[in-house]
Amino acid sequence: MKPHLLTFVLPALLLAACAASDPGAAPARVADGVWVGGNGMTLYVFDKDVAGSGRSACNGACAANWPPLAAAADAPAGGDWTTIRRDDGSRQWAWRGRPLYFWSKDTQPGQRSGDGFNQVWHVARAG
Repeated sequence: MKPHLLTFVLPALLLAACAASDPGAAPARVADGVWVGGNGMTLYVFDKDVAGSGRSACNGACAANWPPLAAAADAPAGGDWTTIRRDDGSRQWAWRGRPLYFWSKDTQPGQRSGDGFNQVWHVARAG
């Protein structure tokens, strides 16, 4: 490669590599004190999940009602964000070791109708 091309190509390659490997990039954001997915829908935690176990206690029919916050197979974990392997082999995001889920009955961003469901489902609070 010619030296003058390095002036333009090398910085661009470094920037792309840093962006692709940013472990601080969160798969969700905070809205009104709770975590929401990229679609703006409220995220929940399940009391039957053991924090830090790397497993979800919500599979099959449970996961149909409480869809997991899906993670790509190669999603970079970082900080409080990790991924777990689900029983079906897919990946799911966890925050501080707790898997995160949507509630199928929430139909619009901002709804929190799953909070307190069966006394075991709660909104995922930031902080």
